[in-house]
Parts: sequence; structure tokens; C-alpha cells
Amino acid sequence: MGKLRSVVVLLGLTLVGVAATSAVGARPGSATCSGGTIPAGTYSSLKVTGACMFGGGTVTVRHNLVVAAGASLNDHAASPLTTLHVGGNVLVGKGAVAGLGTYNPGAPHDSVIDGNVIANQPLSLYISFTTIHGNLISHGGGGGVAGEFRNYPTKDNTIDGNAVIAGWTGGWIGFIRNHVGRNVIFSNNKSVINGLVNPPVPGQVDSDSSEVMTNVIAGNLICQGNTPKAQVNPDDGGQPNTVGGRKIGQCADL
Repeated sequence: MGKLRSVVVLLGLTLVGVAATSAVGARPGSATCSGGTIPAGTYSSLKVTGACMFGGGTVTVRHNLVVAAGASLNDHAASPLTTLHVGGNVLVGKGAVAGLGTYNPGAPHDSVIDGNVIANQPLSLYISFTTIHGNLISHGGGGGVAGEFRNYPTKDNTIDGNAVIAGWTGGWIGFIRNHVGRNVIFSNNKSVINGLVNPPVPGQVDSDSSEVMTNVIAGNLICQGNTPKAQVNPDDGGQPNTVGGRKIGQCADL
């Protein structure tokens, strides 16, 4: 696990130093969105520095898509239906929010990331019905015990590589109905109600969280140190995971 932790940290460091150069436009080239709507079109690279959302149609980013520290892209995935194709990586900075795909099961599900999704201390990721040809790596982040309340859903995706979600503290978190080509590591995540009860109870755990269920995983499924512990929740329609390798830790019986 020490070696894996080193890989996560190194991947997170790739967030540093990525830049884009010009304003958002519908023509090819590097672009930056500091707020508002990103129109359909083809971009060489795309950087989000404010609160932005896709405007529908097809958005193609030939190289990297960067959501900078504190920025948001498609918050809660609440954007018009957009087909996204990223030729490189999606990089998400500290305190940022990135929404990829759609929550709508009846919508087209053709968004593709050719590289990796790498998040370093994100506030949250909302990723659904998206194909990731590389890895999904998320290290740390969330609103914490006293910060902004967020959920963290990762549902109905195809991830060809590894999926690592580790060290996130916030509202509800779950990894559900995903197809993963290699290993899944879900560790040290803590779900807190975060003052949503009256009177507030700082740090109170959301017992419905840490849902790891109905996934098909070719490699190993490793869960450790999560609060509450990883679970299959039949009340949410959860089913046991299909795992080609080993089920380890909290997921040994899932």
C-alpha cells in the first residue's frame, strides 16, 4: 500500500504547472473559462478557473482539461446534455468540483476520457456514465467536518485502468455500478452529516454512506479505513460486487 500511496501523490503533483492561454471560443486552440458557458467546439487544451458549465453539443479537448483549484465545471453535472471527448487527462485541483457525464440514464452516454482523471484534494467529483480509458485517481479533499457539504457519487462508469478514491471527507460517498478493468481501492474516506441535523452535531457520521456495490471489477477490490465501513445497501438497490481478483479489508464480504 505504501507504493500505491506514492503513486497517488505523484499523480496528484501533475496538477502543478498546467496552463492555458486564451479566452474560451468556438475555434480550435488553448482556452480558459473564468466563468459562464463553454460552447461546443474543439480546443487544443481547456482550463477552468471559475464557475463554468458546458453549453450542450460536442466539446472536444485534444489534450488536457484542467479544473483549477477552487473552480467548478458542471457543478452537480447540471449542464445541458454534452458529449465530451478529452484526448489527454482531466486534472482537478484543490477545492475544485468537476462534473463529467450525466445523471440521466436515458441520455446519450458517449463522453470519453482517453487518459486519466486525476484529482488532488477536490471538493467533489460528480462522474456518471463516462468512459475513462486510463485511471481514476482521487486523493484527499472534501468539505471536511465543518466545511461545505457535498456528496461524491461515482456511478455507471467504465474505467479501463485502476480506480483509487482515498482520503475524502464530506457528505455521502459511493462507488456504484462501475465496470473497472483493473483494481479498485476505496480507503480512508469519511462521511459526515456536517450540520444538516438540528441541532448540529459536528462530525456525525452518515450511516448510509460508503456504498461500494453492484460493480464489476476485473482485478482486486480493496477497502480500508472508511467511516462508515464500506457496505452494500439493499435499501438503495445495491447488489454484491463481481470481482475477478480478491476482496480485501472492509470489502471482503461485499
